[in-house]
Amino acid sequence: MIGKIKGLISEIDGNIALIETASGVYYYVYFTNTLLSECFPGSPVELYTYHHVREDVQLLFGFQNKQEYKLFLLLINVSGVGPKSAYTIISNSKVDEIVQAVKTNDAKYFTRIPGLGKKTALKIMLELSQKFKSEFVLESSYVSKEEQTVVDALTSLGFGTSEAKEILPKLNGDFSVEEKIKEAIRILSNPA
Repeated sequence: MIGKIKGLISEIDGNIALIETASGVYYYVYFTNTLLSECFPGSPVELYTYHHVREDVQLLFGFQNKQEYKLFLLLINVSGVGPKSAYTIISNSKVDEIVQAVKTNDAKYFTRIPGLGKKTALKIMLELSQKFKSEFVLESSYVSKEEQTVVDALTSLGFGTSEAKEILPKLNGDFSVEEKIKEAIRILSNPA
């Protein structure tokens, strides 16, 4: 198992870099978007790596730090999330943003990542919430278009997303969207 690589970047092709080690061995390593923006041919790198081995292929995924690497390991243990999907999540996000999205049950955060659907997003939130010791609430992940309009209006006024979602069940179901927004503002502005 290859756990870490240190060397010079020889080439970059798309999101794969060719790294030359001090021993003269070259490795192809997948790079995150952050790594790609910071590195160029000739620059030195030292990366944590995940060595994915299958019958027909061997892949190396590179990580800037141990946090990214550990989160990647958690993601590949989610059923239905393979190494490439997990790496896409890491590549398009920051570790603290992913943790926050899990803790606030923000399925939309994950569905904005290329290749991830709602079903996979819910699986990630359910399984990682146990690891992050946060409570997964399925109901808060499903929000109707009307409720999302209310949440969007409240967040644009400076209220937090989780705060806005928590208020939804307290609103009168017979109210129009505008009336729900006004009622939500009233409740949130005057906490009991």
